[in-house]
Amino acid sequence: MASQARRGGVSLPERRNPKKDEGILARVSQSEIVARGKQAASDAAFVTKKLLKSTSKAAWIAGTTFLVLVVPLIIEMDREQQLNDLELQQASLLGTPSSSHK
Repeated sequence: MASQARRGGVSLPERRNPKKDEGILARVSQSEIVARGKQAASDAAFVTKKLLKSTSKAAWIAGTTFLVLVVPLIIEMDREQQLNDLELQQASLLGTPSSSHK
């Protein structure tokens, strides 16, 4: 019967005791240094995520404040400058002395 089991099949390697014959990679990956490195990377990712979240909130607040308060001010200042330029152009065309600016 033993000769029939070996006939035509693929022989499997003998099973080894995993605790007795660990490879170098398994020992390194289970070391304390690797565990601390993984924990440090996890902590860094957590802090980065929180920082990005708070930074995005601050950017949203700054952006909307700029749109609501500063953009209308810039538009109004541009309109006033155009009006002053128009008055100056009209005064020079009509030949009247230009009035002092406000």
